[in-house]
Amino acid sequence: MVKHIVLFKLREELTQAERETVMRRFKEAIEALPARIPFIRHIFVGLNANPDEQWDICLDSEFDTLEDVKAYSAHPDHQAAAGLLKGYKQDRACVDYNL
Repeated sequence: MVKHIVLFKLREELTQAERETVMRRFKEAIEALPARIPFIRHIFVGLNANPDEQWDICLDSEFDTLEDVKAYSAHPDHQAAAGLLKGYKQDRACVDYNL
């Protein structure tokens, strides 16, 4: 089993309303993916509630293999969901590790 965790930082110049809208839309889109990508074993998007922290969004997911993570990343439905952050994302960090 592979744990796939991704952190996103949104651009500083976004208003609070813009940040909330972008984060909510991203969360809804990502959490809808298991219905269309059957090899996602678990997926959850956490939205940062602490403005003193660096990262705004945490995507926490699990897959059977690293190959499944790669297939998920390339899947058109994932690409569409990830595209919701285009123009809003300042930075991204990722780690994949075996459970």
